[in-house]
Amino acid sequence: MARIEGAITIACPVETVFDYVADQTHEPRYNPIMVRVEKLTAGDIGPGTRFRSVARSAGHTAEMVTEYTDVNRPRLLASTTTMRQAHITYTLNVFHLAW
Repeated sequence: MARIEGAITIACPVETVFDYVADQTHEPRYNPIMVRVEKLTAGDIGPGTRFRSVARSAGHTAEMVTEYTDVNRPRLLASTTTMRQAHITYTLNVFHLAW
């Protein structure tokens, strides 16, 4: 199993960034491989929220479905993504640094 870790600093209120990233329909604006994303469930972002997306890589496209398994705004966003090629478990932990 692969494990990927990283960090990014954004000079913006943590709640604003969390809300933007949690709504995956925004992802094609900042991720150049994402072709399209649609929200499959109604209502606010929370556990059980699902998205269908299509990504392009190496000239091929891959469709995937992501479901949020845990949401604790603005500190935690956990999900599972299922696609033909892989099953991915993802956890985003937000650390807010006051300047």
